[in-house]
Amino acid sequence: MPRTKPTKKLGIYGSFDINPEDAVGSYIESKQQEKLYIKPPVWDISRDGLELFAIQNEREHNDTVKLQEEMLENAQKQKVVNMKRIKDMYKIQRELREQFINVNNFIRDCEEKKRVAEKKIGDERKMHEQLEKDIEKLIQDIADLEKFEETLTETVKELEPYEKVIKDVVESSDIFKSVNDCMIRCDALMLAQVEITELEQEKIKGIEEMRRMMVKAMNESSLTILGLNNELSAMERSYSIAKAESLKWEKIMAGTKDYISENELTRNRILDAIQQMYHLLCRRNGVDPTAGRYDIEEQLDYIKNEIEILQKVVNLCNKDLAKNASASQQHAMFSDAPTKDGSSKKSKKKKVAGPRIRIAE
Repeated sequence: MPRTKPTKKLGIYGSFDINPEDAVGSYIESKQQEKLYIKPPVWDISRDGLELFAIQNEREHNDTVKLQEEMLENAQKQKVVNMKRIKDMYKIQRELREQFINVNNFIRDCEEKKRVAEKKIGDERKMHEQLEKDIEKLIQDIADLEKFEETLTETVKELEPYEKVIKDVVESSDIFKSVNDCMIRCDALMLAQVEITELEQEKIKGIEEMRRMMVKAMNESSLTILGLNNELSAMERSYSIAKAESLKWEKIMAGTKDYISENELTRNRILDAIQQMYHLLCRRNGVDPTAGRYDIEEQLDYIKNEIEILQKVVNLCNKDLAKNASASQQHAMFSDAPTKDGSSKKSKKKKVAGPRIRIAE
């Protein structure tokens, strides 16, 4: 089958994608313009291609190899220089470390000396202050001693007559050999007086302490007695309450005992009545009693059976009596009927009521 629309396109050239017959005008138009004009290459200039690209790459490679060799040589030289610099640097570092250690030790020594000096200065200042205080105290003591000296001098002047009197006493007395003996005896008397006074004060304090202890003991005993009285009153109240409660329960117990005794009496009477009835029924039947006094169930069962039998007998008797009564009534009716002569023989009607036997259950 032939194509109705054959393909006319030959390809795509740049931005042109048109049919060949339509591209002629575009080609002519492109010849006339200069903006997109492509200058053809000169015949003696090498064309761009793989060979030229390979030559350029080889040249660049050679240049790179030369540059690498130069850089390696420079690196070796620089390595030697750097090793020398490193050795010098390590040497300088060791020297600086030694200098740092020396300087640090020197600084520590200076700080230690400074600390010792400051401590010594502080101690000296404290000592200076203490000495100043001691000097002031000594000056004050000297002033006090001077005042005391003046006072003592005045006192000695005032006591000179007494000294003469003491000397006269010593000279005239056989007991004292010198003034010192007299003064010693006076001092001893004064000390004895002081001791007596102290002993008196101690005795007074002891008496006061004993009085205080007695008052304390009396207070404690009074408090104890008061507490015991309170406990006694509480116990008396408890005793009264307990006594009232016991009387109450005694009354309840007495009532309970009476009730129990009454119930016991009633129970014994009932047991006696049951036993008596049981014996009567056994005697009536001509049977020896086998149940004991406290075999209540057996006795009651026997009595119940006998009462049921008697009830049946009573019912039968009542039925027979009722039949007899009805028969007598019919006989009376027949006897009141008229005779042949028209007269009727009236007889007294006697109402016969058959007795009914009842047994109270």
